[in-house]
Amino acid sequence: MKALIGKGEVSGSLKAPPSKSVTHRALVCSSLAEGKSLIISPLLCDDTEATIEALQLLGINMLKEEDKIFVEGNILKKPEREIFCRNSGTTLRFITAVASLVGEECKITGSSSLMQRPIEPLLEALRSLGVKCQKIGDTISVKGKPVGGEVKIEGNISSQFISALLLISPMIEKNVSIRCDNIESKPYVNLTVDIQRKFGVKVSWANGFEMFPQKYVPTKFEVEGDWSSASNILVAGALCGKVEVEGLNLESMQADRKIVEVLKAMGAKVWANGNMVMVEKSSLEPIEFDISDCPDLFPPLCVLCSQAKGKSIIYGVKRLKFKESNRVYVMKENLERMGIRSEVGENFFKIFGSKAYGAKIDPANDHRIAMALATLALVAEGETTMLSAECVRKSFPEFWKVMIGLGANVKVIG
Repeated sequence: MKALIGKGEVSGSLKAPPSKSVTHRALVCSSLAEGKSLIISPLLCDDTEATIEALQLLGINMLKEEDKIFVEGNILKKPEREIFCRNSGTTLRFITAVASLVGEECKITGSSSLMQRPIEPLLEALRSLGVKCQKIGDTISVKGKPVGGEVKIEGNISSQFISALLLISPMIEKNVSIRCDNIESKPYVNLTVDIQRKFGVKVSWANGFEMFPQKYVPTKFEVEGDWSSASNILVAGALCGKVEVEGLNLESMQADRKIVEVLKAMGAKVWANGNMVMVEKSSLEPIEFDISDCPDLFPPLCVLCSQAKGKSIIYGVKRLKFKESNRVYVMKENLERMGIRSEVGENFFKIFGSKAYGAKIDPANDHRIAMALATLALVAEGETTMLSAECVRKSFPEFWKVMIGLGANVKVIG
């Protein structure tokens, strides 16, 4: 699928799509609860569908009905076939941990690109808890239940390793102590703990996370709006129009609510009130910002910086090579195609704001890069052709429809 994007303006209001990060966590917590839970307004996209399918293979009953999912938690069982996690890193990490609760061998795999992403730190942590697990080729084998104890894990590769351990710890027969250093993307770990608490699980912090055996409680849970997806719409408003996004929790644990802080720091006209954020076309100033705790903001922040008056520096970028693509280099390549100069350092990315030009761009099948570059194309001189435009289905299936609805000069082909 290709998207043809021309220069234009956006205007209007919309409700933010549901949060992908919250949906993943609510699906796991409700599956581990004994009884029936109701998840209201879940996000249904490629990634969350991968988690739903995986949990169903593990014996969890789920019924999707309009904007709800009914989940009947159950005793986990050995899947009848290999679990395929599509291209979802969250699914791979969470389900690898959940599969350890089965007690029989489970085999887990995913797309070839997914299976190149880091997983060994999680496997090593599970081994220290008594699980027999290994990765052979593109398949992970998990068997033998965890017995508890202390586990140490680095937090500077993926916070999902820590979240995965937290999610299964209440189901282990003995206490679990998770010792983690250098936690980056800590808001995502806090989000996990917050959702666990809403499902009745208590997590304490004392030089690490401490968890005792306990039960998840079936819950009626509503998924809040997704700051990650909404950030691209807000960026579009700051660049070329006026947009209002509703359904955003300004007190959310989601890391990407930082987009409001970033927009304000760059001089954008921003109004935030209740569950609504409005942004209007603005003259932008350069910024220096560390995205260590909110790595998914890197693509939209790059776009904002590209249209600021001067040099911006984004710090904390070295982990971005472990995402759906090597985001720093994919962004650099595409920005340069559109006439924007940049420089890459060991853990920083410099962007020199200037006029953008239409070009043929390739987001490397990375949904967040595709959405961000689409907003830049709205202010570029000439037409931009985006390849692999369908990759937005990974997190925001309605993205192109929403952009067209806001008046964006977009045509999707294929």
